[in-house]
Amino acid sequence: MKKTFDTLFQGQLHCNQYEQGYRFSVDAVLLAHFCRLQKSDVRVLDLCCGCGVVGLILAYRHPCVNISAVDLQPCMIELVVENVRSNGYTDRFTAINGNVGNIEQYSRPESFDLVVCNPPYGKIAGGRHNLIEEVAIARHEIIGDLQSFVRAAAFAVKNRKKVVFVYPAAHTGMLISAMYTKRLTVKRIQPVYSYPGLQNARLVLVEAVKNGGEQCEVLPPFYIYSQKNGGYSPAMEAMYRE
Repeated sequence: MKKTFDTLFQGQLHCNQYEQGYRFSVDAVLLAHFCRLQKSDVRVLDLCCGCGVVGLILAYRHPCVNISAVDLQPCMIELVVENVRSNGYTDRFTAINGNVGNIEQYSRPESFDLVVCNPPYGKIAGGRHNLIEEVAIARHEIIGDLQSFVRAAAFAVKNRKKVVFVYPAAHTGMLISAMYTKRLTVKRIQPVYSYPGLQNARLVLVEAVKNGGEQCEVLPPFYIYSQKNGGYSPAMEAMYRE
Protein backbone atom coordinates (compact mmCIF):
# COMPACT_ATOMS: atom_id res chain seq x y z
CA MET A 1 0.00 0.00 0.00
CA LYS A 2 1.37 3.40 -1.00
CA LYS A 3 2.58 5.65 1.84
CA THR A 4 3.20 9.33 2.37
CA PHE A 5 6.07 10.80 4.35
CA ASP A 6 4.89 13.57 6.68
CA THR A 7 6.77 15.64 9.23
CA LEU A 8 6.08 17.74 12.32
CA PHE A 9 8.18 20.25 14.25
CA GLN A 10 9.93 21.61 11.15
CA GLY A 11 11.04 18.17 10.03
CA GLN A 12 12.30 16.96 13.40
CA LEU A 13 9.60 14.28 13.70
CA HIS A 14 8.80 11.86 10.89
CA CYS A 15 5.51 10.05 10.34
CA ASN A 16 4.71 7.63 7.53
CA GLN A 17 1.03 7.08 6.76
CA TYR A 18 -0.94 5.10 4.22
CA GLU A 19 -2.05 7.38 1.43
CA GLN A 20 -5.51 5.81 1.12
CA GLY A 21 -5.93 4.53 4.67
CA TYR A 22 -6.59 6.09 8.04
CA ARG A 23 -4.58 9.30 8.54
CA PHE A 24 -4.17 11.28 11.74
CA SER A 25 -5.89 14.64 12.09
CA VAL A 26 -5.74 17.68 14.38
CA ASP A 27 -7.50 15.57 17.04
CA ALA A 28 -4.29 13.63 17.67
CA VAL A 29 -2.10 16.74 17.70
CA LEU A 30 -4.43 18.48 20.16
CA LEU A 31 -4.53 15.41 22.39
CA ALA A 32 -0.75 15.09 22.58
CA HIS A 33 -0.26 18.76 23.48
CA PHE A 34 -3.05 18.75 26.08
CA CYS A 35 -1.19 16.15 28.15
CA ARG A 36 0.64 17.39 31.22
CA LEU A 37 3.51 15.19 32.40
CA GLN A 38 5.51 15.45 35.59
CA LYS A 39 9.09 14.24 35.97
CA SER A 40 7.82 11.09 37.68
CA ASP A 41 5.51 10.24 34.77
CA VAL A 42 7.65 7.83 32.79
CA ARG A 43 5.18 5.23 31.51
CA VAL A 44 2.55 6.28 28.96
CA LEU A 45 -0.11 4.12 27.29
CA ASP A 46 -1.71 5.20 24.00
CA LEU A 47 -4.96 3.35 23.33
CA CYS A 48 -6.11 3.16 19.70
CA CYS A 49 -2.80 4.60 18.54
CA GLY A 50 -3.24 4.49 14.74
CA CYS A 51 0.13 5.28 13.12
CA GLY A 52 1.49 6.21 16.57
CA VAL A 53 1.56 9.99 16.14
CA VAL A 54 0.36 10.84 19.67
CA GLY A 55 3.05 8.69 21.22
CA LEU A 56 5.65 10.05 18.81
CA ILE A 57 4.82 13.64 19.77
CA LEU A 58 4.98 12.78 23.48
CA ALA A 59 8.30 10.97 23.00
CA TYR A 60 9.68 13.98 21.13
CA ARG A 61 8.51 16.53 23.70
CA HIS A 62 9.36 14.45 26.78
CA PRO A 63 12.69 12.63 26.32
CA CYS A 64 12.33 10.59 29.51
CA VAL A 65 8.99 8.88 28.83
CA ASN A 66 8.46 5.33 27.63
CA ILE A 67 5.47 4.75 25.35
CA SER A 68 3.31 1.67 24.88
CA ALA A 69 1.05 2.10 21.85
CA VAL A 70 -1.88 -0.24 21.27
CA ASP A 71 -4.00 -0.78 18.18
CA LEU A 72 -6.23 -3.58 16.99
CA GLN A 73 -5.13 -3.44 13.37
CA PRO A 74 -1.84 -5.13 12.36
CA CYS A 75 -1.35 -2.68 9.47
CA MET A 76 -1.37 0.21 11.94
CA ILE A 77 1.11 -1.51 14.22
CA GLU A 78 3.40 -2.04 11.25
CA LEU A 79 3.33 1.71 10.67
CA VAL A 80 4.03 2.41 14.34
CA VAL A 81 7.10 0.14 14.26
CA GLU A 82 8.33 1.84 11.09
CA ASN A 83 7.78 5.34 12.50
CA VAL A 84 9.40 4.51 15.82
CA ARG A 85 12.46 3.16 14.03
CA SER A 86 12.78 6.14 11.69
CA ASN A 87 12.65 8.57 14.63
CA GLY A 88 15.14 6.63 16.74
CA TYR A 89 12.76 5.77 19.59
CA THR A 90 13.07 1.97 19.57
CA ASP A 91 14.62 1.94 23.05
CA ARG A 92 11.57 3.56 24.66
CA PHE A 93 8.60 2.73 22.47
CA THR A 94 6.61 -0.54 22.39
CA ALA A 95 3.97 -1.30 19.76
CA ILE A 96 1.23 -3.75 20.77
CA ASN A 97 -1.31 -5.40 18.48
CA GLY A 98 -4.25 -5.83 20.84
CA ASN A 99 -7.91 -5.20 21.59
CA VAL A 100 -8.83 -2.74 24.35
CA GLY A 101 -11.47 -5.21 25.47
CA ASN A 102 -8.67 -7.59 26.44
CA ILE A 103 -6.36 -5.09 28.10
CA GLU A 104 -5.53 -7.57 30.86
CA GLN A 105 -3.56 -9.56 28.28
CA TYR A 106 -0.95 -6.86 27.70
CA SER A 107 -1.06 -4.58 30.74
CA ARG A 108 -0.84 -5.07 34.46
CA PRO A 109 -3.44 -3.16 36.49
CA GLU A 110 -2.44 0.37 37.52
CA SER A 111 0.91 0.24 35.74
CA PHE A 112 0.91 3.49 33.71
CA ASP A 113 1.42 7.11 34.78
CA LEU A 114 -0.64 8.47 31.88
CA VAL A 115 -3.17 6.94 29.50
CA VAL A 116 -4.17 8.83 26.36
CA CYS A 117 -6.94 7.95 23.95
CA ASN A 118 -8.44 9.23 20.70
CA PRO A 119 -11.21 6.62 20.41
CA PRO A 120 -13.43 5.90 17.41
CA TYR A 121 -16.78 7.56 17.97
CA GLY A 122 -18.89 7.06 14.84
CA LYS A 123 -22.01 5.07 15.67
CA ILE A 124 -22.50 1.82 13.77
CA ALA A 125 -26.19 2.43 13.13
CA GLY A 126 -25.82 6.02 11.99
CA GLY A 127 -23.87 7.95 9.40
CA ARG A 128 -21.97 6.79 6.35
CA HIS A 129 -19.15 4.33 6.96
CA ASN A 130 -15.88 4.68 5.10
CA LEU A 131 -15.44 1.98 2.48
CA ILE A 132 -11.84 1.33 3.54
CA GLU A 133 -12.07 -1.14 6.43
CA GLU A 134 -8.99 0.28 8.15
CA VAL A 135 -10.56 3.75 8.27
CA ALA A 136 -13.98 2.44 9.30
CA ILE A 137 -12.54 0.58 12.29
CA ALA A 138 -10.49 3.60 13.35
CA ARG A 139 -13.44 6.01 13.18
CA HIS A 140 -16.50 3.92 14.06
CA GLU A 141 -17.40 1.86 17.13
CA ILE A 142 -17.10 -1.39 15.20
CA ILE A 143 -14.73 -3.16 17.59
CA GLY A 144 -15.13 -1.23 20.85
CA ASP A 145 -17.40 1.49 22.22
CA LEU A 146 -16.56 4.43 24.50
CA GLN A 147 -17.15 2.39 27.65
CA SER A 148 -14.56 -0.17 26.49
CA PHE A 149 -11.87 2.49 26.07
CA VAL A 150 -12.67 4.19 29.38
CA ARG A 151 -12.61 0.85 31.18
CA ALA A 152 -9.23 0.01 29.64
CA ALA A 153 -7.82 3.40 30.62
CA ALA A 154 -9.08 3.07 34.20
CA PHE A 155 -7.62 -0.43 34.44
CA ALA A 156 -4.18 0.59 33.22
CA VAL A 157 -3.64 3.95 34.94
CA LYS A 158 -2.12 4.22 38.40
CA ASN A 159 -4.08 5.60 41.33
CA ARG A 160 -4.04 9.43 41.34
CA LYS A 161 -2.59 9.51 37.83
CA LYS A 162 -4.07 10.98 34.64
CA VAL A 163 -6.21 9.83 31.74
CA VAL A 164 -6.64 12.17 28.74
CA PHE A 165 -9.27 11.79 26.00
CA VAL A 166 -10.28 13.80 22.94
CA TYR A 167 -13.94 13.36 21.95
CA PRO A 168 -16.74 15.11 20.06
CA ALA A 169 -17.98 18.03 22.16
CA ALA A 170 -21.62 17.08 21.51
CA HIS A 171 -21.04 13.88 23.49
CA THR A 172 -19.13 15.36 26.43
CA GLY A 173 -21.80 14.17 28.85
CA MET A 174 -21.37 10.57 27.70
CA LEU A 175 -17.62 10.75 28.20
CA ILE A 176 -17.81 12.28 31.67
CA SER A 177 -20.47 9.78 32.71
CA ALA A 178 -18.40 6.84 31.47
CA MET A 179 -15.35 8.15 33.32
CA TYR A 180 -17.30 8.67 36.54
CA THR A 181 -18.42 5.03 36.62
CA LYS A 182 -14.75 3.98 36.55
CA ARG A 183 -13.61 6.38 39.31
CA LEU A 184 -11.98 8.77 36.83
CA THR A 185 -12.67 12.28 38.11
CA VAL A 186 -12.61 15.02 35.47
CA LYS A 187 -10.08 17.72 36.39
CA ARG A 188 -9.63 19.78 33.19
CA ILE A 189 -11.89 20.42 30.21
CA GLN A 190 -11.10 22.45 27.11
CA PRO A 191 -13.67 23.02 24.35
CA VAL A 192 -12.22 23.13 20.84
CA TYR A 193 -13.94 25.20 18.13
CA SER A 194 -13.26 25.16 14.41
CA TYR A 195 -13.02 28.98 14.38
CA PRO A 196 -14.21 32.01 16.42
CA GLY A 197 -17.89 32.96 16.31
CA LEU A 198 -19.34 29.45 16.25
CA GLN A 199 -21.95 28.59 18.84
CA ASN A 200 -21.01 24.94 19.28
CA ALA A 201 -17.62 23.41 19.96
CA ARG A 202 -16.31 20.67 17.65
CA LEU A 203 -14.22 18.69 20.13
CA VAL A 204 -13.51 18.51 23.82
CA LEU A 205 -10.23 17.66 25.53
CA VAL A 206 -10.73 16.03 28.91
CA GLU A 207 -8.19 15.22 31.61
CA ALA A 208 -9.30 12.97 34.46
CA VAL A 209 -7.52 11.64 37.54
CA LYS A 210 -8.15 8.22 39.00
CA ASN A 211 -9.77 8.76 42.41
CA GLY A 212 -9.10 12.49 42.12
CA GLY A 213 -10.73 15.33 44.01
CA GLU A 214 -13.86 17.20 42.94
CA GLN A 215 -12.35 20.46 41.67
CA CYS A 216 -12.51 20.88 37.88
CA GLU A 217 -11.01 23.59 35.66
CA VAL A 218 -12.81 24.66 32.48
CA LEU A 219 -10.26 26.21 30.14
CA PRO A 220 -10.88 28.97 27.58
CA PRO A 221 -11.98 27.94 24.07
CA PHE A 222 -9.31 26.76 21.65
CA TYR A 223 -9.68 27.65 17.96
CA ILE A 224 -8.26 25.40 15.24
CA TYR A 225 -8.61 28.00 12.47
CA SER A 226 -8.28 31.78 12.66
CA GLN A 227 -11.54 32.28 10.74
CA LYS A 228 -13.96 30.50 8.44
CA ASN A 229 -12.08 29.16 5.41
CA GLY A 230 -8.90 30.57 6.93
CA GLY A 231 -5.58 29.05 7.92
CA TYR A 232 -4.63 27.54 11.25
CA SER A 233 -4.80 29.80 14.28
CA PRO A 234 -1.43 30.86 15.76
CA ALA A 235 -1.97 28.42 18.65
CA MET A 236 -2.67 25.52 16.29
CA GLU A 237 0.27 26.42 14.06
CA ALA A 238 2.54 26.40 17.10
CA MET A 239 1.59 22.81 17.88
CA TYR A 240 2.87 21.68 14.49
CA ARG A 241 5.92 23.95 14.56
CA GLU A 242 7.12 23.60 18.17
